[in-house]
Amino acid sequence: MIIDYLLIGMRVREIRLSAKFTQEMLAELSDLSPVYISNIENNKKKPSLESVVKIANALGITVDELLTGNLLSHPSDYQTDIDALMYDCDKYEKRLFYEILKFTKHIIRKNQWYISKR
Repeated sequence: MIIDYLLIGMRVREIRLSAKFTQEMLAELSDLSPVYISNIENNKKKPSLESVVKIANALGITVDELLTGNLLSHPSDYQTDIDALMYDCDKYEKRLFYEILKFTKHIIRKNQWYISKR
């Protein structure tokens, strides 16, 4: 199995920002350096298992949540992410996200059909 460290770094940044933490705050809470946090987020360093656990604990999430997306196939791959993204949205925003996703799905499938017919 190949671990997607780029995805892990992206998830660290995404969750850190949603928690309104700076890199310095996350570094202090996880007992890591701000430079190391930056390097993980920018895919310049591969975090150790110990660092992943420290970061997850500092963010108040499970390691599973941090590693979501590294599984090859899981029925709820992005459902938790979508739910987390939309939890504070009002009805209008939720409807807008739904319409955007529906249209995006249509475009993706339309382009796949087009590509497969070439």
